[in-house]
Amino acid sequence: MARRSPRSRKKTTPAKRVRGASRTRSTPGSRRASSRATATRRPTRKRAAAPAARRHAKPRVRFSPPEPARVAAVLGILERSFPEAHTALEFQSPLQLLIATILSAQCTDERVNKVTPGLFAKYPDAQTLAGVSQEDLESIIRSTGFFRNKARAIRECCADIVSRFGGEVPRTLEELTTLRGVGRKTANVVLGNAFGIPGLVVDTHVTRVSYRLGLHNENDAVKIEHALMPLVPKEKWTVFSHWLILHGRRVCIARKPRCSVCPLLPHCPRVGVLASS
Repeated sequence: MARRSPRSRKKTTPAKRVRGASRTRSTPGSRRASSRATATRRPTRKRAAAPAARRHAKPRVRFSPPEPARVAAVLGILERSFPEAHTALEFQSPLQLLIATILSAQCTDERVNKVTPGLFAKYPDAQTLAGVSQEDLESIIRSTGFFRNKARAIRECCADIVSRFGGEVPRTLEELTTLRGVGRKTANVVLGNAFGIPGLVVDTHVTRVSYRLGLHNENDAVKIEHALMPLVPKEKWTVFSHWLILHGRRVCIARKPRCSVCPLLPHCPRVGVLASS
């Protein structure tokens, strides 16, 4: 048997480690796996944020058109509850109601009624309102909020009335909505309350109360208006808006509706109501 040489029997001493140095360890196949994962990994895409209208939209629920008998019962109760319903804005002419409605945006009717007497005493018609300076008009309507935009809208609206309609407020929805600062809501207010032409006014109260009553399942004011039209007799469109506005202010309030004292409770599905008193 061959003897091993002394050199082959000599033990090799490991290299001294430096204190504090970290020892790297490799896992079999890790380099190969990491390189394969890097090669196959796809760049991540950030999900685009949902549009603001979609984030704040009402949750879509299963909707079926209300029964005519239930709608008739609701209309009868509202008519008995608010027999003297009318607009809270004070006016003496279609022009005054038009200007007051423009001022009522994001403002209470009570505040508007305090501002308009002085405004109309100084500028009684469309021609004088069209010629008033921006600064003077802003100083009069400042307390109604958004006074710069409102003053500009009033001046341009009255200028159109003078130049295109001979100083008289037009009597059709199509013509009214061509004026500066006048949308369907403002136009329907003027038509229904100044000219006696039926119009459905869709404001925040009408939107909220009619949705809770299950009369529609829409988010857009124009779509709500068209959804309510076939449910309510045309001759009651204007007063129906007043009924819902009054009911929304006194009973079916936004945060916590007073369902315990609501006369419509037997006919109301309370859509979207989570808490009530």
